[in-house]
Amino acid sequence: MTALQLVWFKRDLRVIDHQPLQLAAERGVVLPLYVVEHRLWEEPDASERQWLFCRESLLELRRALAAHGQPLVVRCGDVLEVFERARRQFGIDALWSHEETGNGWTYQRDKRVAVWARRHGIPWREIPQFGVTRRLRSRNGWAKRWEAQMAEPITSSPAGLVALEGVDPGALPKRPCAELPPDVCPERQRGGRSLALLELGDFFERRASRYQRAMSSPNTAFTGCSRLSAYLAWGCVSMREVLQASRSCRGRGITSFESRLHWHCHFIQKLEDQPAIEFSDFHPFMRDLRESDAARLEAWSQGMTGVPFVDACMRALRSHGWINFRMRAMLMSFASYNLWLPWRDSGLHLARQFVDYEPGIHWSQCQMQSGSTSINTIRIYNPIKQGMDHDPEGIFIRQWCPELRHVPAIHLHEPWALGGGMPPPIVDVSASMQQAKDRIWAIRRSAGFDRHADAIQRKHGSRKAGLKPTTVGRRAPRSGARSKPHSEQLSLEL
Repeated sequence: MTALQLVWFKRDLRVIDHQPLQLAAERGVVLPLYVVEHRLWEEPDASERQWLFCRESLLELRRALAAHGQPLVVRCGDVLEVFERARRQFGIDALWSHEETGNGWTYQRDKRVAVWARRHGIPWREIPQFGVTRRLRSRNGWAKRWEAQMAEPITSSPAGLVALEGVDPGALPKRPCAELPPDVCPERQRGGRSLALLELGDFFERRASRYQRAMSSPNTAFTGCSRLSAYLAWGCVSMREVLQASRSCRGRGITSFESRLHWHCHFIQKLEDQPAIEFSDFHPFMRDLRESDAARLEAWSQGMTGVPFVDACMRALRSHGWINFRMRAMLMSFASYNLWLPWRDSGLHLARQFVDYEPGIHWSQCQMQSGSTSINTIRIYNPIKQGMDHDPEGIFIRQWCPELRHVPAIHLHEPWALGGGMPPPIVDVSASMQQAKDRIWAIRRSAGFDRHADAIQRKHGSRKAGLKPTTVGRRAPRSGARSKPHSEQLSLEL
């Protein structure tokens, strides 16, 4: 057998528009490989709901590859040990994969892979998957490059793969590691490309026209949004496929949807350029600002804060593994401002809850919604107002907080006002919002704050915003005045 073209699947679980697979197949015999890395699934941002979605997608990928002649080969353990066994057994002519902007663990893992490949003289061909530019020097021209990449032709699946004789495809384990705790998520989306394509077709055929109206309220978002985010996060469909399908449609909602595809990659680019933002605040003045509080974190994560709309959203998220962006932002805002919890603490819980967890988007948004980016207007969501705006009749609250089903609608968003034994929330909503606002603005007025904020804007700010670094808001707005949000606060629900 000639030396193999090893195609390493990670979060790109498809055969269509998979350039590494196609290019490898053009050059020789392909070993399509997925490694179940137990240490990855031991990380604090991993959850069983994510694994089950991944596993379902892997099973379908294995069938798709088998139909082309060679099923997906699955191995468990350390990826370097698996690669080394393949090198010694067959020889590896080249290693192929998509670029990945993952969490800190995968970043360090990929650095180890690069060292191993160089040591053995094996070229590692990494192909961009999203519109993210590796080793980017400047954001200037980023949007133009994104458009050019998304306009490239969609690659077809390989014409045929040579079956590897004597290679056991391997079993796909029920669980990736013993340490992953059980995670009940009864209403989560199921993985796999076939379901992704059904969701894609249904959105553009039936739902896209109401997308812009439906995205904000949890009463309409579950069916009004595209629901493609998990399939994009796990690579069941490519960003290019989704954008080109969108461009073939017309309608008001499509424009709004396409802008979110752009912002999807814009935020991942931030983590690509600065991996440390998963762990450390963008702005140095914001570091070590908040203190961990296990009791508050537990109440928030269990949907037991006593604020009905917050609790309803958290309970819905736990059951579905998804909730719309505005509600994600509100949950993060409440944790960061009202409860004054570190964004890393609350962010890890949300990461585990999201089946569509995408590290680049997630950690940028956690910092943005907690005020740590410092290039955005402070945006503290009033959870009572959010409930009144997006669930005025209390339909969503009654569904997820059945203990409140007998509370009159006029009091449903603030049931403690009724008295009669209704417990107050764990914090005073108004007072905690004001206290947080005062603390953040005091920091923003500090000497030297603007200099760091301008540097962050130059490095990470969107050039489409049309904002210069000096236009970042510096002063607190007049009492009662509304601040125009920075363009990067456009919502990202898909």
